[in-house]
Amino acid sequence: GWVPAALNHGGMRWLDLEGAVSARDLGGLPTVDGGRTAERRLLRSDNLQGLTATDIKLLVEDLDLSTVVDLRSTQEVVSEGPGPLTAVESVRHRHHSVLPERGKATDAAADALLTRRERALARYPDDPMCAVYLGYLEDRPDGVIAALRSITHARGAALVHCAAGKDRTGVVVALALSVAGVERAAVIDDYAATGTRIGAILARLRTSPTYAADLAAHPDHDEHRPRAGTMAAFLEEVDQRYGGVGSWLSGHGFDGTETEALRTKLLPDR
Repeated sequence: GWVPAALNHGGMRWLDLEGAVSARDLGGLPTVDGGRTAERRLLRSDNLQGLTATDIKLLVEDLDLSTVVDLRSTQEVVSEGPGPLTAVESVRHRHHSVLPERGKATDAAADALLTRRERALARYPDDPMCAVYLGYLEDRPDGVIAALRSITHARGAALVHCAAGKDRTGVVVALALSVAGVERAAVIDDYAATGTRIGAILARLRTSPTYAADLAAHPDHDEHRPRAGTMAAFLEEVDQRYGGVGSWLSGHGFDGTETEALRTKLLPDR
């Protein structure tokens, strides 16, 4: 279960859920001004299709979950069907895809994400996944901004997820944490921490027809494992290309008032 202010493996606040393997509370991360992010404000996870009644009780009653921010494509949502949390009236579900809505792309396999491989690699040839992440900002800024707004306006805790909970979730979470002033090294560490559970994540996804075929073609765990260098490169490219996370956000209508509201959401009450 969840223990307030308790750090477990790798300095992360992992949530002991029966039906998800990469869930954690993003409280306690160090900020550049010497503070820490607040607990029970922002959670992240792999997909939520397998949650049990015990999991739901932990999330809703103990962690004050009020809003699920679902980054899967429309095709994934339809294919997977309603998850157990959709039956909980107090939890709002906000669907914001950050993939172009074409074909049957999922984030379970890197190859499926690179639906326009040459164009993607042209963005950043040194790291295909960094190229994909920059594509979220270029192709679906509306989805990225909407996801951050859903986090900002959540009454209680917001939980961000996609399928594997590593790529789309990793980017949206990294942007939110950056707005909150989390130290960049901590943002990168949180992103990479998902890699410690990649085997269990992929095993879960292989049980779903939505993802099984993609993963059968790419069985190597290391191919899917998030690398710290990918997130470091992504944030550096956001700095170089857009003048930083804040500048990219303001350029897409997420203004200073919203930025401050998101910071307030993720930081302890002052």
